[in-house]
Amino acid sequence: MARLDDTSDYIIAPDPAAARLTRAVLGHDQHGALVETRVVEERPLTIFLNGQEIVTAMTIGDYPRYLALGFLRNQRMLAGDEAVTRVDFDAEIDTVVVRTTAKTSYEDKMRRKTRTSGCAVGTVFGDMMEGLEGVTLPATTLRTSDLYALSAKISRTPSLYLEAGAIHGSVLCQGARPLVYMEDVGRHNAVDKIAGWMFDEGVSGADKILYTTGRLTSEMVIKTALMGIPVLASRSGFTAWGVEIAQQVGLTLIGRLKGQRFVCLAGEERLLRDADPALVAEEKRGRRGDEA
Repeated sequence: MARLDDTSDYIIAPDPAAARLTRAVLGHDQHGALVETRVVEERPLTIFLNGQEIVTAMTIGDYPRYLALGFLRNQRMLAGDEAVTRVDFDAEIDTVVVRTTAKTSYEDKMRRKTRTSGCAVGTVFGDMMEGLEGVTLPATTLRTSDLYALSAKISRTPSLYLEAGAIHGSVLCQGARPLVYMEDVGRHNAVDKIAGWMFDEGVSGADKILYTTGRLTSEMVIKTALMGIPVLASRSGFTAWGVEIAQQVGLTLIGRLKGQRFVCLAGEERLLRDADPALVAEEKRGRRGDEA
């Protein structure tokens, strides 16, 4: 029987013990006693596209290649078929340079950048909404049994969140299997890392689900749609604009996912309710009894 913290199904899973991601800090608790706690590191990462500086993001510092590629892809600075010749990361100056065969110039686009609601100062560029006009998301089926299984497995996966808190996670899933789990101080960074991995590996979003621990905002919906993923789910809540955009582009938007409860505010037609929540809960209690 698999352990509760088994991560064997993942292609990429969090590593709470990884160097440079957290550090120990001494403090005092409510009784004045000395305590040691782990806190998440954050550091600036500057992204260049060819010879042009694009943005400096605050990040935990893991997977800089994926973060750079995903950010540029989600900002539509990298086309899906664009040839990336090199990605160079310099750890001493926290810089990533993405080099392509095409000559690029985004001065006008960068003048129109917009500060978003994302944690750690998210940034999107003013024409992201324009890219949604031609987006068509596939008419896939989402089984509620898969949704419940994903929620349970993700919640018990070892993570920086469980180790130190103050961090968001995003998980690329297929059916009932979580594939790639990324974390960062901003939920947009975690999503961009997944987008970068998909771009680097040539993975389609057509049959995937994106799970996030953060709010379902307009930025999250836009990025999910641009990644070609038809389903976005979260244990958190919604913003009105996020719901409106999801309804416009035909994305299935599921929030407040806890245990066998959720609310779907867009794309309900994809749902196949193949699991009775009461029976799922009873089966879960039975498995816990067997493991004990």
